[in-house]
Amino acid sequence: MRERVWLGRCPDYDGEALFEKISGAFEALGVYDSIKPGMTVVLKPNLIQSSKPQAAICTHPAFTQAVGKCVQRAGGKVLIAESPGGPYSPAVMKAVFRNCGYTDMAESCGFSLYTDCKSREVSLPEGERCRRVSIVEPFLERDFLIDLPKLKTHCMVGYSGAVKNMFGAVPGLQKPELHCRFPEKEDFSKALVDICAFLRPDFSLMDGVWAMEGDGPTGGLRRDTGFIGASRSPYALDVCMAGLLGFPEGSLPMLAESARRGLGPKSFTETELLGESPEGLQVADFKRARASSTDFIDRLPGFLRPAAKKLSTPYPRIQKQGCVGCGKCAESCPQKAISMEGGRAVISYKACIRCFCCHEMCPRHVVGVKRLGLFQW
Repeated sequence: MRERVWLGRCPDYDGEALFEKISGAFEALGVYDSIKPGMTVVLKPNLIQSSKPQAAICTHPAFTQAVGKCVQRAGGKVLIAESPGGPYSPAVMKAVFRNCGYTDMAESCGFSLYTDCKSREVSLPEGERCRRVSIVEPFLERDFLIDLPKLKTHCMVGYSGAVKNMFGAVPGLQKPELHCRFPEKEDFSKALVDICAFLRPDFSLMDGVWAMEGDGPTGGLRRDTGFIGASRSPYALDVCMAGLLGFPEGSLPMLAESARRGLGPKSFTETELLGESPEGLQVADFKRARASSTDFIDRLPGFLRPAAKKLSTPYPRIQKQGCVGCGKCAESCPQKAISMEGGRAVISYKACIRCFCCHEMCPRHVVGVKRLGLFQW
């Protein structure tokens, strides 16, 4: 049976229109029938760092609000939970919710925000790369889990969507530990699939009203793509949404791995599309992250590939004139490759594994992604 994916045009975050559109996705995919009165429904937005909704870094609070109201219509109780990058504590989590526009929204709607910040280590018996990991407690104890990713590029794995969003269930600074354990993007992508397959979100809705192109997931530019997508399968949703942005089939290791395991489809053609036609939603010129793969290496003679890979691998570079010495990059670095010297951050490239955690977590977006000029075409 083919997985069903619902697509809908949504030009802005107008409250009533957005609610009706998302409610249509609930109806089309049978979600209203699955949420029973009294169920605790955990909503997992992408709140990677404190940022204003206009930056398109995080799942827009209006989008999460509309989903929560649909849950309430079905009789469920809404709990919003997340673990951003960096330290994970009640004080930090309250600040992130407040700065992302979630605190007032949740209070006005009667939603609960999870700020206890408790987690526990679990085994992933079916994991192929990641066999043990800590998970924030609400994701383990929920009655129903709704995955609310933001449509974005990603400097390490190319694309950030429904599967990648489940990485946020890992608490705070344990995320860099996983980057350290799996420094290559192929292995890290497999670990992401392991975590998503363990958590098994019951429903995924993607906020693509405003997306992020270029050097995502935090340093790119907002792109008003004007559509949203939904599916019971996070893998099928990602395949379709990445396809709308023009990513070629098989080009994203995370989705290729999902297909290899039989968790999701390889392409649009293996899904059942509902809602609006994809032809009217495609974005032909969506800008990729500069850390994307350089496929030409595979066409070189074998003895040249190691050197070519080393030369072509993008790396983080700090714009010193903009660095304020906050230390967020050093705090998030799994290899401890960043030190503070003279009130500025300095990277030791001998220790750097190119995971781009520093790029993701810099609040001033002064950690850029660079590649040797020869390879920047």
